[in-house]
Amino acid sequence: MTTLKAGDKAPSFEAKDQDGNRHSLKDYEGKKLVVFFYPKASTPGCTAEACNLRDNWKALQAQGYHILGASADSQKRQQNFKNKYELPFPLLADEDKSVIEAFGVWGPKKFMGKEYDGIHRTTFIIDENGVLEDVITKVKTKAHAEQIL
Repeated sequence: MTTLKAGDKAPSFEAKDQDGNRHSLKDYEGKKLVVFFYPKASTPGCTAEACNLRDNWKALQAQGYHILGASADSQKRQQNFKNKYELPFPLLADEDKSVIEAFGVWGPKKFMGKEYDGIHRTTFIIDENGVLEDVITKVKTKAHAEQIL
């Protein structure tokens, strides 16, 4: 689980999205940014979360939010996910887990009695000055936009 909390400086990061475009924290200086980490593209929970943000995209934009999704999936898998569900925001293909580890969302998980390492579904809301406004660790996949707004 992440040790980052509201009031902390957001970790500096740089990663490529589904189209190979680079995104870094510096790109969003002076803007409000939501970075949501999800375990795996096109799985039921991740799809519900991404589609909920898509369906509330206009409301989030009206509040001045920019959104980045992030997982350890390949660019191709992120591209398929984005296209299939018509997601209006970039998805970072963090295959080397540099962004995932910077935000501290990689760690032990349990699923159906098995323990393994993976991404903890976590969302970070970053203000215009690069400071964490909120860290959402109990993400409601079907009502995630409400948690942000």
